[in-house]
Amino acid sequence: MHVCILRIFATLSALLLAASAFARVAEADADFATVQRVLQHPRCANCHIPGDAPLQFDDSRPHAQHVRRGDDGKGAPGLPCSTCHGQANLPASYGAHVPPGAPNWHLPPAAHRMVFIDAPAAQLCRTLKDSAQNGGKDLAALLEHVRSDALVLWGWNPGQGRAPVPVPHADFVDAFRRWTDAGAPCPG
Repeated sequence: MHVCILRIFATLSALLLAASAFARVAEADADFATVQRVLQHPRCANCHIPGDAPLQFDDSRPHAQHVRRGDDGKGAPGLPCSTCHGQANLPASYGAHVPPGAPNWHLPPAAHRMVFIDAPAAQLCRTLKDSAQNGGKDLAALLEHVRSDALVLWGWNPGQGRAPVPVPHADFVDAFRRWTDAGAPCPG
């Protein structure tokens, strides 16, 4: 009788552990879905591009003025991003569609493109975690980057005529932290 009860207990314990593991995976996938939603919003994806021509506006159209990434991500020689993009957004009184601004305006450098556009979740996840693509950042540095980098924060205050990232910044950071705390598992 005791052996039967012990087997039932062991089976129930195994099922509870499996259910708990499944719940943790589901939670990590939900957190990464929030991260993906933010990173693939135009405020992020317009500069995290596969090619060398950034996109602009909420509809992600090709950037005017034939703008190019440049090796360092700060624009082509003779046309750096800082030609038009200052340290802060211009006042609303300047009108719609003026160049936005934030400290250190740039795209990722050519060697670390960090492509977000149309990346499936698993690919985006691998890209984020790959220090060869993310500028040498570990998970803690990535979390700090999304938490406090002024250019990242600009996505929630993009200036007149631009939709901000729809997920509140605090919620994004919390989801990113929970995902990294769970070991940054990739979906799928």
